[in-house]
Amino acid sequence: MEAALHALDLPDPEADDPSETEFLQKVDQAWSVCDRFDLQTEIWRGRILRRIRDRGKRHGRNRDGTFTFVQWLRERDISKSHAYSLIQLADSADNLVAEGSLDPACVNNFSKPAFLATAKAAPPVQQLVNTAANEGERITRHQVKRLDDEFTAASSVLLPDEVRQRTQAQVLPPRAVAPLVKELARLPKEQQEQLRQALAATPELDAVKATTQTARSMATVLDAALALNTLREDGSLNLDKAMGEAQRLEVLGILAEILRHARQVEQAASQLNRSWQRMGDLHERLWLESGDGTPHLRHLLETLESLSGSPLHVSIGALGGQERLRVEITVSGG
Repeated sequence: MEAALHALDLPDPEADDPSETEFLQKVDQAWSVCDRFDLQTEIWRGRILRRIRDRGKRHGRNRDGTFTFVQWLRERDISKSHAYSLIQLADSADNLVAEGSLDPACVNNFSKPAFLATAKAAPPVQQLVNTAANEGERITRHQVKRLDDEFTAASSVLLPDEVRQRTQAQVLPPRAVAPLVKELARLPKEQQEQLRQALAATPELDAVKATTQTARSMATVLDAALALNTLREDGSLNLDKAMGEAQRLEVLGILAEILRHARQVEQAASQLNRSWQRMGDLHERLWLESGDGTPHLRHLLETLESLSGSPLHVSIGALGGQERLRVEITVSGG
């Protein structure tokens, strides 16, 4: 079947010969052959579409309306976005094969997302991936992304020189350094420099892992603090010093968790306020529309007053053996 693929004879889009009818007949024949293949099918479909598109660019729309690229797609229920994604796939395949590092017969060892990811990766990553594919290994997008992340980490300027050199020398595993680069990128330059200096003094694997966790907690604290109205309203709060004290006590992770829950409480309170106001408006409206002739409806509304007034009285628990808990919440404007 691979021989049949390589034997596909695609017409030259720049040539006046064959005619439009013969040109379309040849690409239609090639397109139908592609139905029998997997990734190779998609690549060849992209090559076919590229020829048709280029033909349309050169000749444009004929006066008699016999041929355009869009018309060809429409007749086959192919969207333009899908067509161009196939063309991109074909371009990627041709570029990788042209560079000589990938055996055309080994293309089927890639998943489609992995193939596209390889085409976008740095040349050293492409070489590693293509070598694995040529040896018969199945290539997934996750593998390509991991290798690309590791290569990026090994050369990242966010790392102190000592760590970068040890990573490039394979003393430090790139897979352990890549998460550190990702977390450092989330931090302001001041925090980046602080962690780089500490890591430069002890460029060991355990220090890399510990610094990664510290950077992750710092980023979480900073992100959560920016989103918390409660903290923004306190003009005297020094977040950097508070975070430094938490770091000194080695409780940054706990602080990050507190702020995460604080954000959830604020979001829940905001949603509660919106629902409480809406419920109060509807409660008042229905009370006015009801009357003595609807005693049961009035009874229901009276029961709900504990939720529609301020303070709210909410009963929670009493499920699964839990003790019933009554909560009072005061809602005030201003």
